[in-house]
Amino acid sequence: MPRSETADFAEGATSEAPELPAARAMPAGFLGRVASSLILYPRYRLLWISNLFFFAGVWTQTLVLGWLVFEMTGSEFSVAIFTAARLSPLMLGPLAGVISDRFNRPRLLLVASGWAFCVLTVVALLVALDSISFAGLVAAGFCIGLAQSPSQPARFTLVSELVGRRSLSNANALNSIVLNMTQVIGPALGGAMIAAFGAATALAISALWYLVAFLALWPLRQVKNSHEAVGPQRLRILLSAGFSTVLSNRLLGSVLLVTFAANILLWPIYQGFMPVIAKEHLGLSPSGLGWLLACAGMGGLAGSVIVAALGDFRYKGGLFVLGTATWGALWAVFALCSSVPLSFALMVLIGLAAAPFGILQTTLMLMMTEPHVQGRVMGIQELTIGVMPLASIMLGAAAELIGITHVALVSGTLLATFLALLALRVPALLRYSGHRD
Repeated sequence: MPRSETADFAEGATSEAPELPAARAMPAGFLGRVASSLILYPRYRLLWISNLFFFAGVWTQTLVLGWLVFEMTGSEFSVAIFTAARLSPLMLGPLAGVISDRFNRPRLLLVASGWAFCVLTVVALLVALDSISFAGLVAAGFCIGLAQSPSQPARFTLVSELVGRRSLSNANALNSIVLNMTQVIGPALGGAMIAAFGAATALAISALWYLVAFLALWPLRQVKNSHEAVGPQRLRILLSAGFSTVLSNRLLGSVLLVTFAANILLWPIYQGFMPVIAKEHLGLSPSGLGWLLACAGMGGLAGSVIVAALGDFRYKGGLFVLGTATWGALWAVFALCSSVPLSFALMVLIGLAAAPFGILQTTLMLMMTEPHVQGRVMGIQELTIGVMPLASIMLGAAAELIGITHVALVSGTLLATFLALLALRVPALLRYSGHRD
C-alpha cells in the first residue's frame, strides 16, 4: 500500500458502517448521551446485551473453577497453572484476527457462546457427579479460554461495524461498563451461589448465561462484514498484512506499544497480587480485599460513564496518553501509602484513570486501521495482552526479592515515565481525534 494511503488512515476512515443519519438527533440529557449507542443502534443493543451475559458467565465461572482448583489441591501454584491455561488462548490472537477478517463475525461470536455453553454444561455435570480431576479443571479452563480470548477481535470489530465512526468511543465505553459491572458482580454472585447451591449449580447457572448471550446474538447472524474477503490467500500473507499495518503506522504502533507496556508493568499486579498487597501491606481481611477491588471497579465504572458521555470528542489520543500516565502515577502513590482509608480512595482514582486506557486503546486502533485488516490488528492487540501470564511470573520473582509494593512503585513510575517520553516523541498522538476534517 502506498505510504500516502497509510498516512491517510492515521487520521482517516475506519469502518464503512453507515454513520448516524442526520434525521436522528443524538439523545438529549446526560443519560441519553451515555446510552446513545444503545438507543440509536438496535443491532448494537443486541450485541451489548449478549456481552453483558457472556462476561457475567466469564467472571462467575472463573471464580468458581478457581475455587474448585484450590479446594481440590490446596496449592497456589495449581491455581497459577489453571490461570495460565485459561489465559493461554490469548496467544492465538493473530490467528483469531485473520478468522475475524475472513468470516462472518456474528456467527463467530455465536460459535464462541455456544462452545462455552456446551463446555461449561459438561463441566457442571462432572462436578455434580464428583468425576472431575485437577487435569480436567485445567482442560476446562483452556477450553473456556478458547471461547473468550480468540473471539475478542471479532467482538471489537463488530462494534465498529454496527455503530460506525461517530459513535465508536461511546459504544466502546458502554462495553467497558459491561466489563466493570460483570467483573464486580460476577465473582460476588459466583461466591454467593457456591455458598447457597454448591459449585455444580453455580457452574450450571453460568452456562445458562452463555446461552442467553447466544440467543441475544442470534438475530445478528446475517450481518456481514463491511469488507468481504477477496479470494483465498495463504495464512502467512494474511498474518503478515496485520503486522505490516502496525509497523507502517507510527500512531497505531504507539498505541499498541502502550498496551504492551501496561500489560507487562501494571495489569499483572492488579490481576494477581492484590491479595498480597491487601494482606501484607494494608493488613486487610478477605472482605477488606473485596471492598478494595470493589473501589477499583466503581472507579472504572465512573470513568467509563464519563467517556461514554463525551461521545465523539476531540483529542482522544491526548486523553489516552494522559489517563494512562495518571494511572501509572497513582499506582506509584498507592504503593507508598500505608493509610487504609487513603488506599481505598486511591483505588477509586486508579479505576477512574484506567478507564480511558481500557476504552481508547481499542477505539484508537480501530480508527487508525483500514476496515479489511481491523480484525488482524485487534488480534495483535490480544497477543500483547497474552504476555500477562509471563509478566506475572517475572513480577512475582521481583516481588520475592524486593516486595510487591516496591514492584508496584517501580512499575507505576516506569509506565508514567514511558508515557511522558512517548508524548514527547510522538506529539501527533496527543492531537489525534479520529475526525474526518
